[in-house]
Amino acid sequence: MNMCGAGRGLDLRYDKTSVARWLRGQQPRGPAPAVIAEALGDKLGRPVTVDEIGMTPDSSTAPAAGLRFEPVLTDALRHVRALWHSDAQRGGPLTGEVLPASVLVQPSRDWLIGVPDDVGTDDGPAADDVEAVRATTAAFADLDHRYGSAGIRPVVVHYLDSVVARPLVDSHRVSAGRQLLGTAARLTELAGYMAVDTGQPGLAQRYYIQALRLAQAADDRSMGAYLLASGMSRMALALGSPHEAVQLARVAQEGTRGGATPEVEAVCHAAEARGHAMLSDAKACKRAAGKAINALERGGRGRQPAWVAHVDQAYLAEELARCARDLDQLATVVRWSREAVQGCPPGWSRRRALRLMLLATAQLQVGDVEYACRTAKQAVEALKGVHSAQCAVDLVDFSGRLGALGHPEEAREFAAAPAAN
Repeated sequence: MNMCGAGRGLDLRYDKTSVARWLRGQQPRGPAPAVIAEALGDKLGRPVTVDEIGMTPDSSTAPAAGLRFEPVLTDALRHVRALWHSDAQRGGPLTGEVLPASVLVQPSRDWLIGVPDDVGTDDGPAADDVEAVRATTAAFADLDHRYGSAGIRPVVVHYLDSVVARPLVDSHRVSAGRQLLGTAARLTELAGYMAVDTGQPGLAQRYYIQALRLAQAADDRSMGAYLLASGMSRMALALGSPHEAVQLARVAQEGTRGGATPEVEAVCHAAEARGHAMLSDAKACKRAAGKAINALERGGRGRQPAWVAHVDQAYLAEELARCARDLDQLATVVRWSREAVQGCPPGWSRRRALRLMLLATAQLQVGDVEYACRTAKQAVEALKGVHSAQCAVDLVDFSGRLGALGHPEEAREFAAAPAAN
C-alpha cells in the first residue's frame, strides 16, 4: 500500500498495526481507502473498488459498527444504534465476513474492569417500553426456536432499529433505565445468535460485543457472563480459536465471582470445558465439566431470567457430548447426545435437529450406519419448515461422512434434503 501511495505522490508510512486496525473495522481517512483498493487490486490481478472493501464514504460507519466497547454510555448507545441501523438498511452488508476471535478479547477485558453507568429510571412510560420489548423478545425467541433464523432475523433487526432505539436516548441524554437496557441487551444477543444461525459470524461478533456493553450499562453481571460464555466463547470455538474460548469463559467466571446464578455458572464452566476439549486437554476438560455439573445441581431454586431458562440437564448433556466429540470419546458422545435429545423442549425444532445430528454423526463414527441414518432422518423430519445454516452444515457433513464410508446412495439422499440446501 505504501508503494502504491508513492506512485500517487503520497508519503504513506502504514505498518502492520495499521492493517490490524483496519481488520478490526477502523476506516482510514483521506485517500487511504482508494490506495488500499488499488493495492489489493494489484495483488488479485483485477480491479477492486472502494465499495467492495466496505470503505465508501457514505458507509463509513458500517465497517466499524459494533466492534468497539465504548466507555462512555452515550457514545456506546450511538454505536449500538449505528450497528442496528447499518444492518437494517443494508440487508446484511457484512454477510460472510469473518473476523478473528481476537476482536472479542479486548471488549471482555473492558467489561471485566467496568463500573456501573449513570442511567435514568424505568418509571412511567419507560416501564411500558420495558414490558413491550420483553414480550416481543420472548415471541421472537419462540419463533426462532421453531423455524430457524433466516426468516426471523430481518424482523428482529428492523424492530431494534425502528422501535428499541427510540427510547434509549432522548436527544443527547441517556433516558433509558437499567431494565430497558437489559431487555435491549437480551434482544441484541438474540440477534447475534440469529447471525450465527444464518451463517454470518462476523456480524454475530459485532452484536455480541454490543450486547455485552448494554448488559454492562444495565449493571447485569450475570447476563454479561452469559454473553461471554454462551455467545462469544462459542464463537471463538467456531472460528478455531480454543485458547480465546477458554480465556473468554474464565473472564466470565472472574467477572461474576460469587454473584452469578448456578445456571450461569454452569454455562461458564461448560464453555471452558469446550475450549479445553478442542485443545485435547482431557484433564482440564473433565475438571471444568465437573464444576458445570456441580453448579447445575445447585440450580432450579427461585425465579430465573428468561434468557437462562433453557439451561438444564439436557443443555449440559449437549455441551458434554460436544466435549467428548472433540476428545474422540465416541461412546460418551452417543450417551450424552441421547440424553440431550430426550430432554429437548417441545417445539424447539432446530435444537432437536442439532442434537439429533450430533448423535447421528457419533453413531456413524462408531460403525452403527443403520442407526445413524435413522437418527439423521429424524433430524430431517424435525427440520421441516426450519431454515438454519447450522443444521444445513451438519447435514452436509453427515452426508460427506456417509459417502466416504461407501454409502453413496444414502449420502445423496441426505445431501438432497431441503434442510441441507
